[in-house]
Amino acid sequence: MKDLQMIREGKMSETVLITGGAGGIGSACIKAFAESGYRVAIAYKDSESEANMLTKTLLNEGVDAAAFKADLCDYQDTGRMAAEVLERFGRVDVLVNNAGIAQIKMFTDISESDWDIMMDTNVKSIFNCCKHFLPQMISRKSGRIVNISSMWGQQGASCEVHYSASKAAIIGFTKALAKELGLSGITVNCVAPGVIDTIMNSELTEEDRALLCDDIPLNRFGTTSEVAESILFLASPRASYITGQVIGVNGGMVV
Repeated sequence: MKDLQMIREGKMSETVLITGGAGGIGSACIKAFAESGYRVAIAYKDSESEANMLTKTLLNEGVDAAAFKADLCDYQDTGRMAAEVLERFGRVDVLVNNAGIAQIKMFTDISESDWDIMMDTNVKSIFNCCKHFLPQMISRKSGRIVNISSMWGQQGASCEVHYSASKAAIIGFTKALAKELGLSGITVNCVAPGVIDTIMNSELTEEDRALLCDDIPLNRFGTTSEVAESILFLASPRASYITGQVIGVNGGMVV
């Protein structure tokens, strides 16, 4: 960890809320933002022990952090969580909509329930969070929203129609909302990761990993920290003139 006290000298500490913070990309985002001097709010649904452990680690390192449980698919529960976050931190400067799920199924096997759960978790959760956190950003005319899509939302994946559709919806949501919020001084961008070395991909066989690498120009899986750094950049003043964009972190697999 960098010297957080030195980082915070000369500027007011900003607050980031990261949904799905206990996951691979989420936890990498938490580390990246904490090291850059942000106060960190972690939103989780089921991973209570992981979220609490992350929070405890951050607090021990001098980071102002707290975890908040919520079902982000539920509008009212998201509102309750938002109120708790704003009471605890006063404001949210950066919203990272990272919570999401994936599922591999032939289209003919996807049930209505599979479809609804995918859309609620990956898309409605972003709608709910933006609805509840945007008012305080608009009133200050300042804020950053970073939504996490996928390269499969850009080009589609066989046996992942509902997942690809949900991730494509996030891209459309990002581009449209960016146009609405420009005059309010709020940027809205999207990061579309490619094949990332996460727990979900750890179950792949060596043969499958090798075949995937053959399709990636950089010939390797990406890391969660590489995705987190792109998200951190979009939240920073360096990205002040970037909005409505989709940043691919995919090793050149999708161009």
